[in-house]
Amino acid sequence: MNKEITASFLKEIPLFNVLNDADFLRLLEKSEMFRRSKFDFVYLPDETAQKVFFLRKGCIKIGTHSSDGKEVIKTVLYPNAMFGELCLVGEDKRMDFAQCMNSRVEYCAVDAGLIKAMIQTNLQMSLKLYEMIGSRLISAERRLESLVLKDARARIIDFIKDSINKNGQRVGFEMLIRHSLTQQDIANITGTSRQTVTSVMNDLKKSNLIYFNRKSILVRDMEKLA
Repeated sequence: MNKEITASFLKEIPLFNVLNDADFLRLLEKSEMFRRSKFDFVYLPDETAQKVFFLRKGCIKIGTHSSDGKEVIKTVLYPNAMFGELCLVGEDKRMDFAQCMNSRVEYCAVDAGLIKAMIQTNLQMSLKLYEMIGSRLISAERRLESLVLKDARARIIDFIKDSINKNGQRVGFEMLIRHSLTQQDIANITGTSRQTVTSVMNDLKKSNLIYFNRKSILVRDMEKLA
């Protein structure tokens, strides 16, 4: 993709809109936009971690595998999300995988070394980076709390609410989330089984709290979804 598209996208990222023109040009020189297809991997465990990524289009899941080979999805990312940022705080080798979930995914890869150098001299940029990483940590803490303290139904409902809050669209008085998740994916995210996800989703649908199909979930009333 051409540099104009890359530049336009990077200017939308809060981390970079505090840069002066000279630093932004340095950033642009060390950045590259990629287009990938569904099921393609951005990176895999044990790969060298030298890039930070910013999602422009589509969805990406970040996950790992348990000792018995079961996939565990840690988070699902939507446009403008940053990922692979642990290389900025000491990760030399990737611990997780990042996999595309749509037929057309676009993301920008930025040299981690350059970002490290910039945050050392740009206080505003370093504060924005801390805010972004802090927000991710808070989200991870909440998910861990949900896994430990809540039952399967509550965890699935929390997942729906969190997805709506991250990437939902208002449709009249209702909220719509478009996704590329299978019910097995939702099970892998919520620490449940596919059968449990199917049962809970169907129950919520029968109660007229949600409507769903393979590509979207429509929440009728966020306050009543509990």
